[in-house]
Amino acid sequence: VNIFDCDSLVDRKSTFAAFLCTGSSSEAQLHWALRRLLERPKIAKATHNMRAHRFVEGGVVKADNEDDGEDGAGYKIAHLLDLFKTTDVLVVVSRWYGGIKLGPDRFKHIAKLTQRALEAHGYLRPRAAS
Repeated sequence: VNIFDCDSLVDRKSTFAAFLCTGSSSEAQLHWALRRLLERPKIAKATHNMRAHRFVEGGVVKADNEDDGEDGAGYKIAHLLDLFKTTDVLVVVSRWYGGIKLGPDRFKHIAKLTQRALEAHGYLRPRAAS
């Protein structure tokens, strides 16, 4: 299992950062990778650590997600993993709340960081510049 620190962004004092764990092909590996991430003091102090995973075991796709108090955020990550048919990965997007509510913009940031993490590590082809 490999753990990568990916992109981050700041919007109205809230900071978002994405982490990608690759080679996660079992529940045990996913839990190990998640523990390693949450052991990092900065990540442990995040207001939310939203996540989703998707892997194949015995020919069956297994997937799950967790919002960590940011309702719908884990589903947003899981939806992208499913949409892009990505397997053997865990994506964690951490948010350090800056005191200003972002409304639906927070989901745009979560989706953008998830997609960038997948692109950066070869799970998606980069989008053409427009």
